Amino acid sequence: MHFIHMSTRVTHPGSAHNPPCGQTIWAECTLEQEAGVAWDWVQICDGVIAMADPMSVVTNLRLVGERGQVLTAREAALYLSRLVQQLPWQDEVLNALHVA
Repeated sequence: MHFIHMSTRVTHPGSAHNPPCGQTIWAECTLEQEAGVAWDWVQICDGVIAMADPMSVVTNLRLVGERGQVLTAREAALYLSRLVQQLPWQDEVLNALHVA
């Protein structure tokens, strides 16, 4: 699948006690299928962005195991984490922070 950046939102621009945070959405839309993933992010320090909770990727994907069984959320988390890490999402978040 080839996911593209759909939107990144800064929900909290940051303060002395709370870092900037928000959500980002990525999707693939073709004639045959629509798939998306979204997650919360937080700025750790200047220029360093991380997933707020790697176990909380929201998606409409249904991941299946070797025997065709649907993976549980816990089982799918590893695959979703790998997918997220392949996307240039931190760059999009940094761009959104510069605009905010």
